[in-house]
Amino acid sequence: MPSVAPGGVGRRPSPAGRRSSSAGRRSSSDGRGRGARSAGTRPIIPHATRVLAVSDSPRPVPIVVLVSGSGTLLQALIDASVDPGYGVRISAVGVDRDGTAGQERAERSGIPTFVVRPRDHRDRAAWDEALAAEIARHEPRFVVSAGFMRILGPRALAGPTVINTHPALLPSFPGAHGVRDALAHGVAVTGTTCHVVDAGVDTGPIITQRAVVVEDDDTEESLHERIKVQEREMLVDVVGRMARHGHRIDGRRVRLGG
Repeated sequence: MPSVAPGGVGRRPSPAGRRSSSAGRRSSSDGRGRGARSAGTRPIIPHATRVLAVSDSPRPVPIVVLVSGSGTLLQALIDASVDPGYGVRISAVGVDRDGTAGQERAERSGIPTFVVRPRDHRDRAAWDEALAAEIARHEPRFVVSAGFMRILGPRALAGPTVINTHPALLPSFPGAHGVRDALAHGVAVTGTTCHVVDAGVDTGPIITQRAVVVEDDDTEESLHERIKVQEREMLVDVVGRMARHGHRIDGRRVRLGG
C-alpha cells in the first residue's frame, strides 16, 4: 500500500544548529562517484510505489541537501527557499569532507551541517549506515543530491526519496563524464536530467529533463556552463513542486503532484 505523508508551504523558520561529524575507523573504500549514485550498476525494477501528497499544513517541507563541492546548486535552493511560497526548508546540509565551499554556504545561511567522511569508517557499509543515520536525524521529506560525489549505499536509499541531477539526457551518457562523452559522440543536443536515485549509476526513474543545443565551437567547459544554468533552474523547480504538491513513483514513472 502506498504511504501518504503531508506537505505544505509557509514561512521558512530561521534554522540554527551545529555541525556534527560522524567518526569511526579508516575506510579501505571511499565510494567515490559522480553525483548521488548507489553501489552497483543495475536499477531496481520495479520501483516501489511511493506517494507524498500535499496538505493544508502552513509549515514548509524539510529537506536534506548533500554536497561535495562548491555548492552552486545548493545556493540556488537556499535562494529559492527564502520565498515563503516556495514551501521548502533546508533542515541540514550533509558533506563528505570538511571545509568545502558548499558547507560554508550553508553555515553562512544559518543551516545546520553534518560531516560523514568515508575515511572515518571501517568500510563502505559503516559509512552508509552513518550517513543514513545523520539524514534520518533531520527528518527530511526527501533528500537532494546537489553535486554529492559519493555512491550511496542501501541504507541511505532505504530512507526518504533521493533525487539527483546529471549533466546529460539520460539514459544517454551516464557516469562521471556525461558532458565529455556527449561531445565525443558528436550529438547535436544534450542537456540535463533530474532523476530519482536507485541502485544503479544514473539509472533511476527520470523526473524531468532540459535540452541544451551543442554549438560547433563548444568545449567541454563552455557546454557544461550552459548545462549548469539549466540544471540549477530545473532543480529549483522540481524541489519546489515536490515539496508543495508531493510526488508519486510508479515503476519508471515519476509524477509530481501525487
